[in-house]
Amino acid sequence: LFCFFGILTRVKGLIGNIWSEFQELFSLHLDTDEAGTVEAIHRSIEFKGGNLWSMLFAAAIAAIGLNMNSGAVVIGAMLISPLMGPIVGIGYALATNEFETLKSAFRNLAIFVVGSVFAATLYFMISPIKTLTDQLEARTYPTFYDVMIAIFGGAIGIVASSRADRGNAIPGVAIATALMPPLCTVGYGIATAQWIYAGGAFYLL
Repeated sequence: LFCFFGILTRVKGLIGNIWSEFQELFSLHLDTDEAGTVEAIHRSIEFKGGNLWSMLFAAAIAAIGLNMNSGAVVIGAMLISPLMGPIVGIGYALATNEFETLKSAFRNLAIFVVGSVFAATLYFMISPIKTLTDQLEARTYPTFYDVMIAIFGGAIGIVASSRADRGNAIPGVAIATALMPPLCTVGYGIATAQWIYAGGAFYLL
């Protein structure tokens, strides 16, 4: 009987150790940087100076990539685009009830969307190539997989942005969620008066 209880105690201890290791392995509290995260979010919301120019250049590059049917160029535009900033800011403001931050994030997101669509529309109006390429067509309708990408992309965005060492996850999220190409496709639809494409692309965004 004593032997049985001894074995049972050891088994309980082993299970407890395994559970502790499991909790530590998946803990999101490790390596967090709350102050740095909040500062980075507030900084990325603003569209002034470098962020504004990055947005304009990213829109131009994405429009050219879509027009030339070049996936590599479109991916480059995704990396340059600072659109993730206001979107993350909106999520953070909603979670922490920061009304002023929420207003600022929404305002700057609107600036980004309007500015990107305007830049893309201007490009497609002066571009001699008006053909609907595969890259453009792929951004004209959302699918169930786009919803799943948005959910998982948002989740990894939360995890990565709250780490002390953010690594390369945020650029990866920008590529996976592909926010700039749909905006530029909206510009294509407006420039060519193909409102179905413009509406589908905006819905995808």
